Formats: sequence, structure tokens, C-alpha cells
Amino acid sequence: MQFRSGFACFVGRPNAGKSTLTNALVGSKVAITSSRPQTTRHAIRGIVHREDGQLVIVDTPGLHRPRTLLGQRLNDLVRETLSEVDVIGFCVPADADVGTGDRYIATELARLARRTPVFGVVTKTDAVPPERVAAQLLALGELGTQAGTEFAELVPVSAVDGFQVGLLADLLLARLPEGPALYPDGVLTDEPEQTLVAELVRAAALEGVRDELPHSLAVVVEEMRPREDRDDLLDVHVNVYVERSSQKAIVIGRGGQRLREVGTTARQHIERLLGTRVYLDLHVKVAKDWQRDPKQLRKLGF
Repeated sequence: MQFRSGFACFVGRPNAGKSTLTNALVGSKVAITSSRPQTTRHAIRGIVHREDGQLVIVDTPGLHRPRTLLGQRLNDLVRETLSEVDVIGFCVPADADVGTGDRYIATELARLARRTPVFGVVTKTDAVPPERVAAQLLALGELGTQAGTEFAELVPVSAVDGFQVGLLADLLLARLPEGPALYPDGVLTDEPEQTLVAELVRAAALEGVRDELPHSLAVVVEEMRPREDRDDLLDVHVNVYVERSSQKAIVIGRGGQRLREVGTTARQHIERLLGTRVYLDLHVKVAKDWQRDPKQLRKLGF
């Protein structure tokens, strides 16, 4: 049996279901998911282990027309990733019309499709009736033709109920080169623990907030260390950055209630991730207009 290994990347506009699909393929939560668009800020690698190969999935931020320096840097990250992978999955959700954002991405992919196989993936098929899925597949195929992107395959999937997730893994793996495993068996991601912890805090902070806040929220893990004289407790100190004082008030909530809820939710996820009890210390700080400030972007890891 031939063993194949290599890298696949999912690309799509914000909230196209890329992160949820990555987690479904890996079988574990390695990428942040949220009902809010543009929540992925890093190229997260999730690793699918199979007897016939190893598929490393790079989940990227949504490719979009940038309005800030942060947006430009996230787009640069996506383009760099696309140029380095073995196969690309272009994700378009079944429950939203094909629009200008999708056309923008299809045009970007046209120059890559000559050397890298591109799959058209219709996500969130569980959210619509079958006739809508069929119409979206047709629309995606037409979009590829118009943009000059010839899709290797068109595949409808649902990460929620598992519809054709295994088939997609088969198709992606078949396009990888023959080669040995790139990561040890059992490793599901190569992301540093601090990055994953920061993402879990940000995911918790994003739930239920107003539309303008997600883009302005950044999380930095300042320190993670075992508690002195305790081998069963980890102290985790985290700063949550926003751009304005009004946003700080939203994150903290009346009497600090919302921040306590964020802390409780995040701590539970972090404990499952790390396999130990955690004391989570959260602080909310204002970094004025950080998305547009090169110095602050560097400080916050972008």
C-alpha cells in the first residue's frame, strides 16, 4: 500500500465553515470556531492520521478585501500558505449566495490552479434542502469557469453531521505525493500550547458580543507556569486587548459578570486541552486602534 503525506489548505471568505471542517477531519478541536466571521487569525495545522497516509490541514483566516493593516497581513498569510501546499479546498457555504467575496477568491486561485489541484467544497449542507445544495454546486462550478479556475472535483460536505467528510479526506489524500509521515502518530496539531490557549480564550470572548467587537479583539498569553508546591495546578495569565474603552466595558460586562463567564468557559476548554487543573487570570486592556498600528501588531503577534 502506498503511503502519501503532505499539506492541504482550506480557503474561503470569512465564516465559510473552514475551521469546523478542519476540526471534523482531524476529529478534535484544533481551530477556533464561531458564528462570527473572520475569527481565525493564524494558519492552524490539524493532522489527519490514516493507515494509507497523513494529511496535514492548514486552516487559514478568511481571504477578504482588507480594510486594515491587520487585514492585509492576514491576507498575506493566506497567500503564502496557498503557495506552499499540495492541494487546496475552496469552501463556499450552501446557505449563502455566491457573492463578490467568492469571486475575489476564485480569481486569486486561478493563477495557482495550473500547478496545484483545487477542490470546490460546498460546506454546511445540513443547513439547506438538497435542491439548494445542487444549485450551489452548479453556481460554484460556473464561478470557477468564469474565473479560470478549473476544479479537480466539486464536493458537498457537512462537518456537523459528517456527510462526505471521509470522502473529502480520501480525495485530498489521493492528490498528495508519496512519502513518509511528517508528524508522530497521535499528534493532532503542531500549534504551541500558548497559541491554542489564546485561541480558546478568544473563542469564549467572542460568543454573544456585538458585530463590531470580533475584529477588535486580540488575546495574548503572558505566562503559563505550574503553581509552586502544586503539581496539579497551572497558573495561566492572559491579557485580552480591545481598541476602545467602550469595547472593554462590553467584554467585562456589568459588575464583571461577562468576563467571569468568559473565564469559566475558557478555563474548562483549556483544562480539557492540557489535561490539568487551571487557574485562569484574565485582564482586559485597551490598545487604541491596534489593527492599524504596525508597532502594536508586532507586539500582539501579527
